[in-house]
Amino acid sequence: MKTDAQIQQDVMEEMNWEPQLNATQIGVAVKDGIVTLSGTVDTYLKKRKAEKAAKRVKGVKAVAEDIEVKLSGFGKKNDTELAEAVLIALKWNSAVKEEKVKVKVENGWITLDGEAEWLFQRNAATRAVEHLNGVVGVTNLISIKPHLDAKVVKSKIESAFQRSASLDSDRINIETIGNRIILKGKVRSWAEKIDAENAAWKSPGVEIVENKLEIDPMVLVF
Repeated sequence: MKTDAQIQQDVMEEMNWEPQLNATQIGVAVKDGIVTLSGTVDTYLKKRKAEKAAKRVKGVKAVAEDIEVKLSGFGKKNDTELAEAVLIALKWNSAVKEEKVKVKVENGWITLDGEAEWLFQRNAATRAVEHLNGVVGVTNLISIKPHLDAKVVKSKIESAFQRSASLDSDRINIETIGNRIILKGKVRSWAEKIDAENAAWKSPGVEIVENKLEIDPMVLVF
């Protein structure tokens, strides 16, 4: 099992592999497998990339993200200009039904609201706007509109787990309550935990996924 010092070193090296990041601007602290990121970056996208890089590292149990976005003079936009850029970005993203998305911009922080049929559409809305100049944060409140029976959803998720090379479906329990999915059991890494959650989200009609999977590097797969 990795020590906190080893995890810290691995997170820093992983961020060094991100060409858009200057790892010297980001502080990394680790306690009991929980990574805390701090520092200042000049775009929201860099903040997101740092968080994603940390979550990719084996042994990381959770990430607390305290990175601040301070825009340079070149990157600043007023809220009206940013809102216009957001609407254009959503319109040109084929995965997003922009007519079902409502946009609010306040002090550079974008809030997305509305409905989507699939999780990938909800995530596509975030990806479409997070790279725009002037963004300091994004809150995605878009809800997934359910349209499938919970038993059908559960069956589809179990099939997805069985097909996945990275998941041991026998160690993951799936509970359904309406359009809410609860995952329980044990996995070997943070990455495997996220893979399981992503598989659950890929089923249409799922509105909430509660990921209660425990990370245990000693779990054996047969």
